[in-house]
Amino acid sequence: MNRDRLTRARRSWNMSRIRGKDTTPEKAVRTLLHRMGYRFRLNVKIPIQLRTQEKRKGKPPFVTKYVRPDIVLPKYKTAIFVHGCFWHRHRGCKNCTTPTHRRDWWLKKLEGNATRDQLYQRELRKLGWKVVVIWECQAASRIPIQKLETRIKAALNKALQTLRLSTVHHRAPQREMN
Repeated sequence: MNRDRLTRARRSWNMSRIRGKDTTPEKAVRTLLHRMGYRFRLNVKIPIQLRTQEKRKGKPPFVTKYVRPDIVLPKYKTAIFVHGCFWHRHRGCKNCTTPTHRRDWWLKKLEGNATRDQLYQRELRKLGWKVVVIWECQAASRIPIQKLETRIKAALNKALQTLRLSTVHHRAPQREMN
C-alpha cells in the first residue's frame, strides 16, 4: 500500500531537485559573512581520523575520512555547517518532520545523518577547529539575521582569542652588536 500522496515519478523529480551545495540558506550565510568583511572558502576537505570497529590485519586501527564543512574560515580555524532542518534533524523545529511512508527507513537515514554530524563535529573540535552550526530556519528569515550576525561574530572572536592563546610566539635571538 502506497501512503505517499505523490506518484513515484513526481517524488523522484522532487528529490532530484534537492541540492547539497549552494542552497538558499547557505547563500544567505555567505552573503552575511561577506558583508561582515570575512573571507572564507567553500567545501574544503578537512581530514579526520576515525577508529574502526573491526580488526584489520596489518592496518592501523583507524581510517582517514574527510569532512566538508559548507564554509571554512581558515584564519579563524572555524568550520561553519549550514544544516537543513529536515535532513539533519533540528529538534523542536517545525521543518523537522518524519515522512509517514517508509517511516522506519527514513528514521534510520535521518538519525544516521544526525549521528554522523555529531561525530564529525566532535573530531573537528579535537583537532582544534571551532564548529558553528547554522540551521536552515535561522538563515531563512530576515528577522533573526541580526541574531545570526551576533552569534557568528561571537564565535569568530572566541576562535581568534583561542588561536592567539594557543600560538606560541618565538623570537629570534638578538645578535649582539660589537
